[in-house]
Order: sequence, then C-alpha cells, then structure tokens
Amino acid sequence: METLGRIRLFALAVLLLPLLLGQALAGVKIQDVRSPAGITAWLVEDYTVPIVTVRFAFRGGSTQDPAGKEGLAELMSALFDEGAGDLDSDAFQTDLDNAGAEMRFSAGGDMMSGSMRMLADNQDKAFSLLALAINSPRFDAAPVERIRAQMLSGLIAAERDPNTEAGLKWAKALYGDHPYGRPSDGTKETLAAITADDLRARHKALFARKNLTVAVVGAIDAETLKRRLDQLFADLPAEPSLTPVAATAPKLGQEVRVVYDLPQTTLRLTYPGVARKDPQFFAAYLMNHILGGGTFSSRLFEEVRERRGLAYGVSSSLVDRDYANWLSIGTATRSDRAAETLGVIRDVVRRMAGEGPTDAELADAKRFVTGSYALNNLDSSSAIASTLIALQTDDLGIDYMDRRAGLIEAVTLDQVKAVAKRLLSADPALLVVGPAADGSGRAPAAPAASDPAAPPAPGETAPDGKE
Repeated sequence: METLGRIRLFALAVLLLPLLLGQALAGVKIQDVRSPAGITAWLVEDYTVPIVTVRFAFRGGSTQDPAGKEGLAELMSALFDEGAGDLDSDAFQTDLDNAGAEMRFSAGGDMMSGSMRMLADNQDKAFSLLALAINSPRFDAAPVERIRAQMLSGLIAAERDPNTEAGLKWAKALYGDHPYGRPSDGTKETLAAITADDLRARHKALFARKNLTVAVVGAIDAETLKRRLDQLFADLPAEPSLTPVAATAPKLGQEVRVVYDLPQTTLRLTYPGVARKDPQFFAAYLMNHILGGGTFSSRLFEEVRERRGLAYGVSSSLVDRDYANWLSIGTATRSDRAAETLGVIRDVVRRMAGEGPTDAELADAKRFVTGSYALNNLDSSSAIASTLIALQTDDLGIDYMDRRAGLIEAVTLDQVKAVAKRLLSADPALLVVGPAADGSGRAPAAPAASDPAAPPAPGETAPDGKE
C-alpha cells in the first residue's frame, strides 16, 4: 500500500507539474540591469512581500587555496560579518540585527558566494553594511582566532567519523594533487598556517568586477538597483588575480576501501559525466533521471529498494563543476548484503548502458523534469536568486527558462541511448565504507560473470545538472 500510494502521488504530480510550471514562469520576468559603473545584474521585481534578496558570486573558491593553506576560502567566508570598515565584530553584528537583515557568505569549490535578505524599508542601512563587508572586511585577530578554533574543533570531531575519512581518501584517489583532491575545510596544520595577511590577499585577489555575477529578487526597481550595484561593487578591482586551474577527470577503474566496524556499508560509484555545454547534456540529464535521479520512479530505486529491500534509498546524480564532471551513484545497505547490492546496481547500470530507456520511461521523465523545474528553482525569492546566478555562470541566456521545455522535448530516444552507452560503459571508481566481509579488508566481491547480476566488463554531476 505504501508503494501504491507513492506511485499515485507521483502520477498526480506528473499531471499537475506542467500547470504549476506555467504559473511560476509567468511570474518571473527577468530584467538585465546595468549600473553607471558597468555592474550588471539580473533582476526579478516582486512586491508581494516587502523584502529584497541579493545574491552574488565571485568565480574562484577553495580551488584557489594555495597548497599548504587549504581551508583559506572557508575561513575567509566566515569572517565577513565579523567586522568591516570602522565597525568591529560586535558593532557590525549589532547594526546587522538592528537593520533586520540576514547576511551570509560561503565558499564552494569554484565560487565564493554571498547573499543578503533585507526589509525594503531598511535597505539603506542593510546595503551600507553589505558594502562594508564586500569591500572592507577587517579580519581582526580575535574573530580570526575564534573562527579558526571553531573550524579546528570541527576537524577534530570529524576525525571520528568514518565518512569524513572516506571522503578525503575518495577525493585524493579520484583527483590526486588537483585542487579537487584537497580538503576544502583544510587540516589542523593548514588552518594553523593561515594568517590575516593571507586572508586580505585572497580577498583582494578574488573580489573583482570581472568575475562577479549578481541576482536580485524582490521589492526594488531597476533604477534603484543601479545605484545599489555601484554602492556594493563599483570600488572593487576590475580584474581578479586567479591561479590557473587545469581541467581534470576522476580517475576511474579503481577501488577505495575504508574499513570500519559499522552495521551498514556505504557504496559509491563514479562514472564519466557530461559538461553543461555538451550537446548531449539534456539526453544525459533525462537518462540520469530514469536511472536514479527520479527517486521513487527510478530504475535503481525499483530494483534496490522496492523489489529487494536492500536499502532505504539509492540515487544517481550528474555533477558539473568548472574543471571536472561526473555521474555518481550512492547508497547504504546492510553490511552482509553489500555484495548483493553492488551486483544489483551494476546490473541496472549495465542494462541502461546496453539497452537504454523505453519510450514510456523517456516520456515520463520529460514530463517530470519539465514540470518540476518551478518547484525546485522558483519556490522562493532565495531560490529564484540562486537560479539566476546559476544561469548566468553557466552562460545559458536570460531566455533559458522559456527555451528549456523545448530543449528537453527535442531529445530523442536514440540520443538518450547513445549517451547512456557513452557514460555507463566505463569501469567506474568504487568506494566502499564498512566492515571487511571476510576480515581481509577487501571490498565485497561482485557476483560471478555467470550470475544475472554480474557487473559490466571494463569499457571505455543544481539549474539542470546543479539542481
């Protein structure tokens, strides 16, 4: 009955989502705003509530951390509201509270992002504080040491987490000495090596107009926004000073085993991916939805969870980063059934690579990924702002939302079959975290080749792809 209920809800969602998408898109009118100083932003005016949401991103995140000072971007991102301009940490926090504004900064692998949500009536004070944080962060000794201590405490606590150790080993195995293979949170040694001068230098290098993307949603008009854009960003350097980062690809065909006495075994498989600008991107996106991205409707969920009860959940995802892309499959299962689960996953992948999806599966996937876009990307001002940033950084065009459904509908079954063969015929990288089944420390053995669930022979990853 539980499964039947989910299927009925899914079927209803498939029918309703196109209607919801049309209503949501009708309310999203994107304006391309350019300030007198040449700062550009995408704006969606919305006076439903008197709130303004600003989101911005500078290309260059933890991949810019120098070797030996990993964690620099993460540490810096936590310090922008800890004093700026002539305001120390306490004064800045007090003024931020009095302005009724929420300000956040975060460091991703490829981007340094910031955002603020403010009451429209308090925007003068809120924008002034945000301008100070962007242009004149203080990096005073006391806040630096306090945030550093918090990060170190987190690292020490994480040492007892097997998934943390596994993640570090996995990244190193896949990417070696590439920045993607290094810990973005740093280590005890690298965090200790970071100085206030390092923070100031990294801020100056990253925060520049040329690598800036801005999105604004809410109760503000274009003319007002032009003035605000110059207030926030016009005084930044024109050009960033970024360290070149080479394109890379995950090293496949290897197995990484992290032995821990756990009741469950975690499995992760990594296959080749597809770049956002690749002509086969939407074919890959639809294929991934059918394989494991569609949760209750996916093949992996049906075979691993519904038919065999091997795991509570299993999924696949396409990941697209600035310097690499991949397709990932992950699940956790009872340790005594890890080998069986791995065999089932490999069999599902082998069949998708060899046969592709059916006409019905592709039609259902098209309806769902078309309709669900609004629910995933347009359900709040913050979500809209994040989506606008992603559309700009991926260079998809201001009319992308209008074109997206047509791009998806144009994908043919043969194209999906071709990209399934292209991506899933490879021998994946495999991560296994859990107890050694036989005391040897080896990963669970895959089924023999005569078994119907045998893995494939070695052969040749939110907007879309980042949702």
